Amino acid sequence: MNFKQELAAILYDLLDQAISAKELELMIEKPKNQELGDLAFPCFTLAKLKRKSPNLIAEELKEQINSPIFEKVEVVGAYLNLFLNKKAASEKVIHDIISQKAAYGALTFGNGGAVTIDMSSPNIAKPFSMGHLRSTVIGNSLAFIVEKCGYKPIKINHLGDWGTQFGKLITAYQLWGDAEKVKLNPIKELLTLYIKFHKEAESNSTLEDQGRSWFKRLEDGDEQALALWKWFREESLKEFSRIYQLMNVEFDSYAGEAFYNDKMDRVVKLLEEQQLLVESEQAQVVELTEEQLPPCLIKKSDGATLYATRDLAAALYRQEEYQFVQSLYVVGHEQSLHFKQLIAVLGKMGYDWSKQMHHIPFGLMLKDGSKMSTRKGKVVLLEEVLNESIAMARHNIEVKNPNIPNKDAVAKQVGVGAVIFHDLKNNRMNDIEFSLEEMLRFEGETGPYVQYTYARASSILRKANVKVDVGALSYENTWEKEWKVTSLLMEFAPAIKRACKNFDPSQVAKYIIDVAQAFNKYYADVKILEENAEQQGRLALVYSVTEVLKEGLRLLGLEAPAEM
Repeated sequence: MNFKQELAAILYDLLDQAISAKELELMIEKPKNQELGDLAFPCFTLAKLKRKSPNLIAEELKEQINSPIFEKVEVVGAYLNLFLNKKAASEKVIHDIISQKAAYGALTFGNGGAVTIDMSSPNIAKPFSMGHLRSTVIGNSLAFIVEKCGYKPIKINHLGDWGTQFGKLITAYQLWGDAEKVKLNPIKELLTLYIKFHKEAESNSTLEDQGRSWFKRLEDGDEQALALWKWFREESLKEFSRIYQLMNVEFDSYAGEAFYNDKMDRVVKLLEEQQLLVESEQAQVVELTEEQLPPCLIKKSDGATLYATRDLAAALYRQEEYQFVQSLYVVGHEQSLHFKQLIAVLGKMGYDWSKQMHHIPFGLMLKDGSKMSTRKGKVVLLEEVLNESIAMARHNIEVKNPNIPNKDAVAKQVGVGAVIFHDLKNNRMNDIEFSLEEMLRFEGETGPYVQYTYARASSILRKANVKVDVGALSYENTWEKEWKVTSLLMEFAPAIKRACKNFDPSQVAKYIIDVAQAFNKYYADVKILEENAEQQGRLALVYSVTEVLKEGLRLLGLEAPAEM
């Protein structure tokens, strides 16, 4: 039951339909302090309409509201504060969760529309570093969240598999590479060569020219250059696949930069036909003065195309292939200007769907306060971090609960989950300091804390050994002690909606932390397994908590271990 909707319908009738029920629903607030009620309606907007003081309007509405949904209505200043009937509301929400299970909280406003999500996108022939974690886990969670809201997500791994860096890498391989070493440990060896190239290039400027020359050969289809490029790409994908498997991340498409090589001429032609291309310093650009943006560079003076050309081709391809209703680019905030220009150029080309393209920026992953850089060799490998986190989680399990079955599976769920949750609990625009110790704590706002709460609630249900059956439930509870938990369970769908509308998984992460904290306090205060008239209702609440925590964790890309 949507209690905001119910209140809006009541107010709509009481106000003689002067304001739409939808507008009224948007005006209803949830007080920060539960002592002030469960819902609050500010009457300031009505003052002009009614030609009365907002305080007087609130008093009049208080007298008129007569609904079994509310057990109490109070006026505080210009606010109408409403307290839900705890028994009726609790029984309704528990009934909904038990009958709907994992479907609880689902929304339908997506109407099956396709949402493309450009995410992860590591560069081939470079290791999968911690720097790529954020795009991967934010994009993966957003895919689950938009799906929960009725959309059809399409996850695209736009691999960095083209560009001058491959000319540099081929140069380095030709000069210093050892085929056997590369075969033995491809990514590590290729990284060593890449770092050496940049170090040597500081004192030898001809290396940059050689790099450009090899990339030109690659673009022209030179057999030797292409063979090396394909080899680098295949070896990289093997390594990436292993890491994605570790994180349970899947993709619908691996179409990277190279995929659009034969699709860029069309973009240039379209821009020429619409007379949008102008020459600037011998390069071809689209002027964006009206949009208050710098010109978008489409073709360099030597005729080479750029990122913008490629991303324009990709946007056209994705719209034609998927007919997206939204297209998300989960890419670091340093690329904000690029995406503003991309969307602006498509708008100038007359594509209205460009308004549904959104850059989803995020902050940096820091190591000791500074950015990780592959070029300088200052890199933390994601696979090593995940494996170390799993090993630490396994050690914690050995200490706290050595007899649980499937220790390795649980250690993976907790270790990988800890790394993902540490990222997603933060607003995505914040920079994040990498700290394994912080991630793996079983107390505070961490993944293991939420997972442990789920395991604890599951353990209560196992001990009770009672099948929670929605048809056979009879509640004797007054629901006073349970109210903090049950009122939070009602907020699952609104939290999911906020996460979807703001492209912000932290809304779900913060919500399940709140649920876990409220449940643990309840667990400490109430003897849930004590046999009395209230036991059945309390076990139904515990079951509801497990369903919401499990689904909340899933929306973030985490698993919920039944034992820890």
